[in-house]
Amino acid sequence: MLLGQYEAKVDEKGRISLPKKFRQELGSRIIATSGFESSLIIVPEREWEHLLEGTRGRPFIEYETRDTQRFLLGAAAEIILDSKGRFILPSHLRTFSGIEKTAIFLGLGRYVEVWDNNRWEKYRKGLEENIETIAQRLTKKGEEK
Repeated sequence: MLLGQYEAKVDEKGRISLPKKFRQELGSRIIATSGFESSLIIVPEREWEHLLEGTRGRPFIEYETRDTQRFLLGAAAEIILDSKGRFILPSHLRTFSGIEKTAIFLGLGRYVEVWDNNRWEKYRKGLEENIETIAQRLTKKGEEK
C-alpha cells in the first residue's frame, strides 16, 4: 500500500526521483497525469485503469464522462524510471502542477499524488483547519445511501 509523505528536489533538467518506498510498490513503469487541486497523480502502468474510476461504464455521449477522460488521460505520460528511480517530469505536467524546485509525494493507498511544495503547504494548512467539517460532510453522505 502506498502511504506517507516524501520530499524530492527537481534538478535543472526537470528530473526528479520517485521515493524508494513508492518505487517498490509502483514498479519502474508508471503513468503520471494531471490530478485535482493542481496536483499530479501517479499510478503503476499495469493499473492505469484506476484513472478511469467514475467514468467506467458511463456512456461516452455524456459530456462529463468525455471531459473527465480528457483531463485524466489526455495529459497522461508513460514514464520509465531509470536505475536510480529518476524520471523527467514532462513540461506540461510541471506547468500544470507548478512544480519547480521541490515536490511532495503523498502515498494515498492505490496511487501517489505529487504537489509543488508551496502549493501543498498552503493546501495542507487549509485541510488541517477544516478536516472536522470535511469528515462530518463525508459521514452525512454515507448516511444518505
